[in-house]
Amino acid sequence: MKRMKPIFQRMALAAVALVAILAARPALAFDTTAQYAVLMDAATGAVLWEKDGDVRMHPASMSKLMTVSLLFDALKAGTVKLTDELPVSEHAWRSGGTTSGSSTMFAQVGTRIPVETLIQGIIVQSGNDACIVVAEALKGSEPEFAVAMTERAKELGLTDSTFANSTGWPDPNQMMTAHDLARLARHIIRDFPEYYHYFSEKEFTWNGITQHNRNPALFLDPSVDGLKTGHTEASGYGLVVSAKRGDQRLILVLNGMPTEKARAEESVRVLDWGFRSFKKYQLFAKGAAVDNAPVWQGTYAEVPLVAANDVALIMTPDQRKGMKVTVSYSTPVKAPVAAGQRIGTLRIEAPDMPTQEVPLLAGANVDRLGIFGRAMSALKHMIFGA
Repeated sequence: MKRMKPIFQRMALAAVALVAILAARPALAFDTTAQYAVLMDAATGAVLWEKDGDVRMHPASMSKLMTVSLLFDALKAGTVKLTDELPVSEHAWRSGGTTSGSSTMFAQVGTRIPVETLIQGIIVQSGNDACIVVAEALKGSEPEFAVAMTERAKELGLTDSTFANSTGWPDPNQMMTAHDLARLARHIIRDFPEYYHYFSEKEFTWNGITQHNRNPALFLDPSVDGLKTGHTEASGYGLVVSAKRGDQRLILVLNGMPTEKARAEESVRVLDWGFRSFKKYQLFAKGAAVDNAPVWQGTYAEVPLVAANDVALIMTPDQRKGMKVTVSYSTPVKAPVAAGQRIGTLRIEAPDMPTQEVPLLAGANVDRLGIFGRAMSALKHMIFGA
């Protein structure tokens, strides 16, 4: 017999690994001047709000996040070091330097630049020349590096991203979605914490020229600590930004805005709305009993049902009020029961959110009764129905 019953939400204090996250895309009365937008919870990857977030678009210099991601991969693998000096080719100088008319770190042809300096040149100064220097050093040429960017994107689950260059220069094959950019930002924040501090640097000087970080949110919102802006005629003005307030971090992607001013104002406005609107509600701690299921012919009458990891939800306060939590399992559970055995399901429903189902496991071993015990249990069941 299948049993389902509502349970009270028990708030857990500790949360490390979150297993049950509702990927919220609620129908909230909020809009943006951006053509494309995604607001993501950094801890869980849940998309909290979006506007054409899965539509392919021109990412402009925001695609430099993939360039630095491949460089961070190489640093982690030990194939390059921060102190290594990479050569500036004529192609890097002509295509991304002072003669290109694009954003540049003013690298001089024929010189060599330390990897750490190139990272700052890409992140702080958005230097196209720095990107090409890295691309040629890691893969021999920029076209080969673009192939590697696309391949790595697929490995990271960025299924709607393709690359033709390392810089974000307009090209029909240089395309991403806002959702993919948010995923990429989350990957960088989570997997390369030792390098993330470069994104918060507000200025950098190279070759005697000081340039300020193009990320306006860094200067307008003290909770912002990265990531990258972008602009071309094809893309409009955009940015990928992350902010942390208390123990909550959000990632925001906006693109297709008409002006720099709109980009700056909108980034702060949407972040403020996001932190006000969405909260993390923790329901059950890893290993805590969610419910108890009766056991048939077991050495114990019941077995606790637990979640394998902490269970948390990202939602608005109104959605929290309308949340319904139920447990279902086939009863009675037959002994023997092994700890970790799948017994039932925790079902979580809330307004304007997809239903989430979390496996519930046996929290303890329950042995089977011996022959005499089983006979007595069967007799008891026939007499008392229990």
